[in-house]
Amino acid sequence: MNKTKYVFVTGGVTSSLGKGIIAASLAKLLQARGFSVTIQKLDPYINIDPGTLNPYEHGECYVTDDGAETDLDLGHYERFLNIPTSQANNVTTGRIYQSVIDKERKGEFLGKTVQVIPHITDEIKHRVQILGNTGDFDIVITEIGGTVGDIESLPYVESVRQLLWELGEENAIVIHLTLIPYLAAAGELKTKPTQHSVKTLMQSGVNPDVLVCRTEHEISDDIKRKLALFCNVKKEDVIQSLDASTIYDVPNLMFEEGLDTVVLKKLQLSEEKQPILTVWNNFLKKYKNPTSTVEVGLIGKYVELQDSYKSITEALIHASASNETKVTIRWIHSEDLTPGNVSEHLKGLNGILVAPGFGDRGIEGKIKAVQYARENNIPFFGICLGMQMAVIEYSRNVLGLAEANSTEMNEHTSHPVICLMEDQKEVTKKGGTMRLGAWDCEISEGSNVFKAYKKTMISERHRHRYEFNNEYLKLLSPKGMQTTGVNPKTGLVEIIEIPNHPWFVGVQYHPEYKSTVLNPHPLFVDFVKAALQHSK
Repeated sequence: MNKTKYVFVTGGVTSSLGKGIIAASLAKLLQARGFSVTIQKLDPYINIDPGTLNPYEHGECYVTDDGAETDLDLGHYERFLNIPTSQANNVTTGRIYQSVIDKERKGEFLGKTVQVIPHITDEIKHRVQILGNTGDFDIVITEIGGTVGDIESLPYVESVRQLLWELGEENAIVIHLTLIPYLAAAGELKTKPTQHSVKTLMQSGVNPDVLVCRTEHEISDDIKRKLALFCNVKKEDVIQSLDASTIYDVPNLMFEEGLDTVVLKKLQLSEEKQPILTVWNNFLKKYKNPTSTVEVGLIGKYVELQDSYKSITEALIHASASNETKVTIRWIHSEDLTPGNVSEHLKGLNGILVAPGFGDRGIEGKIKAVQYARENNIPFFGICLGMQMAVIEYSRNVLGLAEANSTEMNEHTSHPVICLMEDQKEVTKKGGTMRLGAWDCEISEGSNVFKAYKKTMISERHRHRYEFNNEYLKLLSPKGMQTTGVNPKTGLVEIIEIPNHPWFVGVQYHPEYKSTVLNPHPLFVDFVKAALQHSK
């Protein structure tokens, strides 16, 4: 008998129903019962990974410790479970096809005609089971992107059908997430879209074991009976998922609905041990009952789609609970900031966060925001590109290097205070070629970051091509901008600070990727604390 059990989460009716949150919430409940759980995402698009996708297309690109550029849902998995994900947790159609084509070129199929079945589906099944075969997990939850009926999803649904048969019904189940829309004109909930969605799934040879129904209104017993009858499931296997005030409420709502109990029963696992969610609920209590409020300006280039900064907004939520403070975000497009209106846009803020990004659009606005924070003693946090903008601003306005810039924005700048990393100069391909994943950083004692981390050696995740130009170190340090964090092997400047400012920190890495509910990131906690002090 296969030791690892598998749960597949499919979606119907419409995208963006929250498969990732349902998968993460179920995983949290199972973990809280003592099971070891991981979650993976199968993405139907043909890109190898989201690393080359515009944030407007796909939201943020999340990065793992081992340097995988992945879907933002992996961020939810880590924030809920407090365990790191890896390359194996995100699989795209592009990766599947690339692997199969590489094998065909090597002659591994012995002259056979390469087809979707069995070659593509075999590769998908192999990827699904990699995590299970490590022996580290009791349960692997696999979220399948898109909705049932999409052309792109067909090979994945077929692979699930084969796996259900191969693994046996006590080792693998399917949760199907659908929408029960409310028609205001008729004043009633409608089950027909869910019936059609389940019918489409069944036409592919897959019967759902559990139905999770997203809804704005309570689902009556009559509706549950109707869904059970038409969708070939038991009434107790129809779970309602009401809209929640925060995604962090969903594990509790799913517990009340009995989702974890139903899943354990079907997988023939013990249901005796109740989930322990004490720490989780302490976080929720603090988050929902703040004793004060601060307003933080998030200066970015993609603020129209807030998912572009998903990990940052979630890290601010974790930090807000730690400080028992409500953090209100003022979204500010960096292209809107000009020398004439910057104070109008930024006045009244208790903290300014300049977000990551690529390219020269909106850059001057970010530099103006840094200058405003520095000159007005407002707590400042610069992440990746935000840190680089802080260096450029200081070089221009304090050192008097008017032409200071990054070679990303101006290849021929006379003062390249930020420049292309040495090992990137010969790189021509865009995908997966940046500095990615976890790198060490040594912190100076007595600095703001040392007070936050309370240690001198840290490891943080990176995603960048350009870096601080060490030739300008000897100019900046005497003028008051200190480098308080450096990679011990490469000498790369990781952290800059201005000691005579209330709180001014720029980091080359992405601290937001490591913030979780149980371990809020110390820099975000300290930044919110500084914003709180500013507000008083």
